[in-house]
Amino acid sequence: MSDKFTVEIISPDKSILNSQANEVTIPSYEGQMGILKDHISLITFLRPGIIFIKDKEEKKYFVEEGTVEFSNNNLLILSSTVINIKDLSKEKISLIIYDAEQKIKNSTIKDKDKYVLSHKLDTLREIR
Repeated sequence: MSDKFTVEIISPDKSILNSQANEVTIPSYEGQMGILKDHISLITFLRPGIIFIKDKEEKKYFVEEGTVEFSNNNLLILSSTVINIKDLSKEKISLIIYDAEQKIKNSTIKDKDKYVLSHKLDTLREIR
């Protein structure tokens, strides 16, 4: 009996991934969430972080935001900001970090935005 389930990552302009996985870990606002076959149904929001997809090999995607739905062993991730870690150059990461640091220095920024930006910065520094 297989312990795999379907994983699909979709952005507004294209399908990024459609495959099978043994385990997926997502960065939700509730914390890092691991999903296995037959997980209870859920709908949640993504915060900045890394999506880990484990099968024969591990795939990693940087995500800034999005929604997740898991039902009937189908995991659907919708986000406009999903980037395969392999496609992130050090220069691109440095540019995104600089932009986020400038935004977080703004004194009128809301606490929620500071929280999101701090997770974004931590994740990008870890990747770099």
